[in-house]
Amino acid sequence: MFEGRSYRILSIDGGGIRGVFPAAFLASLEEDVDQPIGSYFDLIAGTSTGGIIALGLGLGKTAAEIQELYEKHGPAIFGQDKGTAANIVLRNLKKFRRVIKSKHDSENLHDALKGILQNKKIGESKTRLIIPAWHAETERVYIYKTAHHERLRTDYKCSAVDAAMATAAAPTYLKPHLTGDGVELVDGGVWANNPIGVAVTEAVGLLGWPRDQIKVLSIGTINEVVARSRGTGILSLASGLTRLFMAGQAHSALGTAKILTGDGHHGKKAIWRVDQNAPQGRYTLDDTSVIREMVGRAKVEAREQLPELRRHFFYEPAPEFVPVYQLEEAIS
Repeated sequence: MFEGRSYRILSIDGGGIRGVFPAAFLASLEEDVDQPIGSYFDLIAGTSTGGIIALGLGLGKTAAEIQELYEKHGPAIFGQDKGTAANIVLRNLKKFRRVIKSKHDSENLHDALKGILQNKKIGESKTRLIIPAWHAETERVYIYKTAHHERLRTDYKCSAVDAAMATAAAPTYLKPHLTGDGVELVDGGVWANNPIGVAVTEAVGLLGWPRDQIKVLSIGTINEVVARSRGTGILSLASGLTRLFMAGQAHSALGTAKILTGDGHHGKKAIWRVDQNAPQGRYTLDDTSVIREMVGRAKVEAREQLPELRRHFFYEPAPEFVPVYQLEEAIS
C-alpha cells in the first residue's frame, strides 16, 4: 500500500493579509515546476488565511491566482481601498468600532472568495485537505476535511466558501461565520494557527502513513520579533498577549510534528519550515500597504529555497487522490 514512497504534506499558517507571503512564495516556486503546485502534495492543511490558500490549491487554482486574490481584493477586504487621507480617518473610526463589533465587513471577503472558489464543494478537491475552525459556543474544534477516510462522511458536501469564511473569521477582525447549515464558526487560529501538528497527526493517526516516509513543507506568515528589555514587567507582556499565545501554539505544533516524524533525530530531516522574521508591528494582520514588500520577501525566499525543495517535493506530482465518498454518492 505504501510502496516505500514519500508522503508530502503542505502546511500553511494563519496571518490575515500576511497570507500574501506564502501565496507569493508558492507562486514563485510554481514558475519553476511543471504543474500547479498543489498537485505535488498528498495532503494540504491551512488555517485562516492559510486555509484560503489550501482550499484554492486543492480545487486546482494556481498559487499565482491566489496571490492575485490578495493583491486585487485585499484593500477592499480590509477597508483600505480609499485614498491615504480617507484611510487614516477610516482606521481611527475602526479602532472605536472594534470595541463593540468586528473591525471589518465580512461581505467583501465573501465576495472575493466567491469569485475564486465559485460554488465548489470541498469534495471537488484534487488533494486531501484539512481546514481548522472553532465552534465557540461549545468550545470545540471543528475541522473541515475531504473524504480521505471512511469516517469522514459529511464535510466533502460542504461549500468551499463556507469553509474558507469559517477558518478566516478572526475574532474582533471579522464576525463569526454562519455556515449554510446553520453552524456559527470562528477562525481556526484560536487553537491551530500553525496546522502542522494537526496535519501530521492526521497523516500518522488516521491515514496510517509511515512516519519515516513523511515530508512536510510548513510555511509561516512572517514571524514578529519582539525587542523586550529585562525588567519591562507584566504590562509590556500583556500588550503582546495574543502574539505570545500564537507563538506558543506554533512552537507546540511544530514540536509535535517533529516527534511524530522523527525530524531532527539521528540526522533525519522530515520538516522544512519556511518563514521570515520582522520587527513587531511591521506587518499587521490587516495592513495592505505592505503587500508589495511581502511579495518581494517571498520571491527572495523562494529563490534560495527552490533547489532543495525541488529535490524533496517537486520531482513529480503526487499520486491521484481518490476520495472514499464522491459527491454524486452524497449520504443524507
